[in-house]
Amino acid sequence: MKSKGILIAFGNRVREERLKQNLSQEELAYKAGVHRTYIGMIERAEKNITLLNIEKIARALCLEIDYLMKV
Repeated sequence: MKSKGILIAFGNRVREERLKQNLSQEELAYKAGVHRTYIGMIERAEKNITLLNIEKIARALCLEIDYLMKV
């Protein structure tokens, strides 16, 4: 499904940045204030993430939202 491409690209970007910072999914989830399983679902493109949660994840990774969105 072509429309899911952005979810896949975004999830890959989150995973890439999380691993660069040597964070587990659980650690990132804690820093972002979301449930630990949510990060995995984002990275696997199983969730259509909201702007509010994109902001939480960007802040937890100390990144600008636009950087995460450049997929």
